[in-house]
Amino acid sequence: MKTLNDAFEHTLQDIYYAENALTKALPKMAKAAGSAHLQEALKAHLTETKEQIKLLDQVFKAIGKKAEGEKCDAIEGLIKETDGIIEEAEGAALDAMLIGAAQAVEHYEIARYGTLREWARQLGEDEAHDLLTQILDQEKATNAKLTALAVGEVNAAKPSKATAKA
Repeated sequence: MKTLNDAFEHTLQDIYYAENALTKALPKMAKAAGSAHLQEALKAHLTETKEQIKLLDQVFKAIGKKAEGEKCDAIEGLIKETDGIIEEAEGAALDAMLIGAAQAVEHYEIARYGTLREWARQLGEDEAHDLLTQILDQEKATNAKLTALAVGEVNAAKPSKATAKA
């Protein structure tokens, strides 16, 4: 990569791969969650993620490129970590750690979309800028919902007697 345009296209392919990978990971996370509210939040985010992929398709179209992903090592690592959480954690710890894992993904996405949005602006890609701003705002809102769920319910759960004695 030698130009800002090269970096923009590469990073766009990276996040496209990431969003598609999340459509496979989110159902596993929702199934593992013990909290009904967390299950609902993860299912809602799956629906939103599918819509974001459609918005990314529009971004690719706006810049005259084919929508395709390029392997994203960061999301692969975050999904692998989440799979480990699902295997090892249980009860309130599982739900708390699932929210933490989901927020790690959100923070990654917020960073990527913030960067892409500003690069689109710099490159004069107004339509791409507007679409990426829309996705960025959704990612920030999802992160806020996860924080509220963690603080208001999951992290406030009373520890089990076994946990309290440990």
